[in-house]
Amino acid sequence: MSGASASVSRIFAIFAKEVVQMRRDRLTFGMMFAIPILQLILFGFAINSDPKNLPTAVHVEEKTPIVRTLLQALETSGYYRLVMETSDPRQSSELLAQGKVAFVISIPSGFTERLIRGDRPQIFVEADASDPAASSNAVAQAEAIFTRALRHELRGSLHGLAPEPGPFELVVHARYNPEGVTQYNIVPGLLGVILTMTLVMITGMAMTREAERGTMENLLAMPVKPSEVMVGKIAPYVAVGAVQTLVVLLTARYLFSVPFVGSLWLLLLGVSVFVVANLAVGFTFSTIAKSQMQAMQLTFFFFLPSLLLSGFMFPFRGMPDWAQAIGEALPLTHFLRIVRGVMLKGASFEDLQGEILAMVAFVAVAVSIAMLRYRRTLD
Repeated sequence: MSGASASVSRIFAIFAKEVVQMRRDRLTFGMMFAIPILQLILFGFAINSDPKNLPTAVHVEEKTPIVRTLLQALETSGYYRLVMETSDPRQSSELLAQGKVAFVISIPSGFTERLIRGDRPQIFVEADASDPAASSNAVAQAEAIFTRALRHELRGSLHGLAPEPGPFELVVHARYNPEGVTQYNIVPGLLGVILTMTLVMITGMAMTREAERGTMENLLAMPVKPSEVMVGKIAPYVAVGAVQTLVVLLTARYLFSVPFVGSLWLLLLGVSVFVVANLAVGFTFSTIAKSQMQAMQLTFFFFLPSLLLSGFMFPFRGMPDWAQAIGEALPLTHFLRIVRGVMLKGASFEDLQGEILAMVAFVAVAVSIAMLRYRRTLD
């Protein structure tokens, strides 16, 4: 019994020691609760595989009561949110390329007259299919929405037009990915995911490794400025990012046959800014973490919302406004628009300059925080 009692007391002593250690390591202790809460919030409230209120432009060449009924039906369906009316088909194409709208609905001149004659006029739907999951449900509902709307209009002498087949023909043009190949959307996005996961982690661990190995004193004793330390520490990993980019692009082209219709130099510009953004985040984490384990925990805490709120795994426009606001603050969100815009849409610099400037602003903030937290002395 005494032996068993002694064993229990020793176990309790070790238990008490671990509790004290957990209390001292506040960052790890906080992550144990913060990460599960973050997962619950993101998966419970932010993730939606059936996006609604998708921004839609309309190009109508006549404004009859029937056409107004069709547009009202789109608005009230919940899937489409009419944000603007265009007068030029070229403007509609630009809006799709820039990602400002997800759909363009076109109703040609003479639609109502041909409908009454029973000629089955066409309604054109142009959809941004670069992310098939974001547009497929709305496209699938379009014909049913128009049919229900016309059922209320085609009464009396026009009742004979109501039965199936419908009195109109819906023509859907899935732009940028007409076959709905998921690899065309996922593989380019993987470039951003891989760079985020690896660069933030290895950079965040770089400085903490110096402290754990006891070589931080030598580094701090060198006559260098904080900015010089930062550039010197992250410069080697720029080359790592370049190699990863080359591997992903070659794999996308020759293994998955992902099209590349835009400018390579524009893509490389976006990659360069994105790499610097992730390295700056990693360096900032290294000024917060006191060990490599803490650096990895901070990396995961940054990577999880980046993965879920950027539009990589789930449609960005399907998330609530607060989740989209968080996503807009993450560099991965803007990089995904750049890489998909260049590779699938052939987007120009003018189309993507807003995304590039957003990442530049993120770099400026991350670098400023890192410089403010950097210490030239061991406190």
